[in-house]
Amino acid sequence: MKRKNKPDTSRPTAVFEASEARAYTSLHSALTPELKTLLAGRIARALAVFCVDEIVVFDDGQSKLRKGTGNSQYQNADAGFTGFSDPDYFLMHILSYLETPPFLRSFLFPMHPDLRFAGNLPSLDMPHHLKSHEWCRYREGVTVERQTQGEGSKKPKKRKREEPQSEEASLVDAGLPQKISVPAAIPPNTRVTVKLPESSNMEASGNSPVVGSVAAPSAPREEAGYYWGYSVRAASSLSAVVTECTYVGGYDLTIGTSERGSPLSDLGQHTADGGQVPRFNHLLVVFGGVAGLEVAVEADDELQKMGVKGPKDLFDYWINLCPGQGSRTIRTEEAVWLGLMGLRELVVSKGQK
Repeated sequence: MKRKNKPDTSRPTAVFEASEARAYTSLHSALTPELKTLLAGRIARALAVFCVDEIVVFDDGQSKLRKGTGNSQYQNADAGFTGFSDPDYFLMHILSYLETPPFLRSFLFPMHPDLRFAGNLPSLDMPHHLKSHEWCRYREGVTVERQTQGEGSKKPKKRKREEPQSEEASLVDAGLPQKISVPAAIPPNTRVTVKLPESSNMEASGNSPVVGSVAAPSAPREEAGYYWGYSVRAASSLSAVVTECTYVGGYDLTIGTSERGSPLSDLGQHTADGGQVPRFNHLLVVFGGVAGLEVAVEADDELQKMGVKGPKDLFDYWINLCPGQGSRTIRTEEAVWLGLMGLRELVVSKGQK
């Protein structure tokens, strides 16, 4: 008997919180809308492959300087396209779009010039990007308007017994033949994570709505070991990346990246000074933009008030992702792949379950 395709849950894919922060000026090296979209797509692929839970896009203070150069691309950009005028929004827009399951995108993302070339990007194919025939106890869905009696038909339709009529219930489209009824009043077009009944109960319901429950977005990871995508947030400065952290207790291990840092190989199980890298729950890895993290520190008023002289003082570890590099520069999207791959062993061995 052929088994149905389903996500592999033989072991947890995300046993800790891994966050990544990047300066949005990393997009400035891409000169066309197509290239900017492609660059954002490469970053999204890295986030998905290495199970990153959060990405923070921060302002390194360079956007105003670049806009002041009179670059005609800012004036001639297509109306509504934000890749030149507001790169941080553009990057967050693309990353959020790609993280969303494909069947939900038409509900949650209106047509926008930023998304013109997003259809050319490779799929992230994460565990929550389920097809209608794939079974998983958890699914992402969107709340929909409950059809009123007789709507869409000449004759009023008799209400089915299985459909709850409580004012405190909402219907969720989770990409299945049946709608999911959840015992909560949620506005339409709201993305939710739902927990479904056993598959046998789903099959017995036919096309009638079935009763499920709303789950926390973190529940699939914490309860079943699924990697369930990443969240996206903005920070107005480098210091705000840390001070506005949404995790209780903040980030307990931080790593900054620079060509002037210590070799990545020094991190391993022990640091260069012989100390052991501690175990952690929330790891933050920070990548700079075109000019590096140094300019972000100089442009950060809060850090200047504190007397911080350089980014090295901000992090637990200050590392060089590619010592002896042959090119004078490593592009941000390249640094992301290098960094996440290089840190993978540390993450697996030191990440707390």
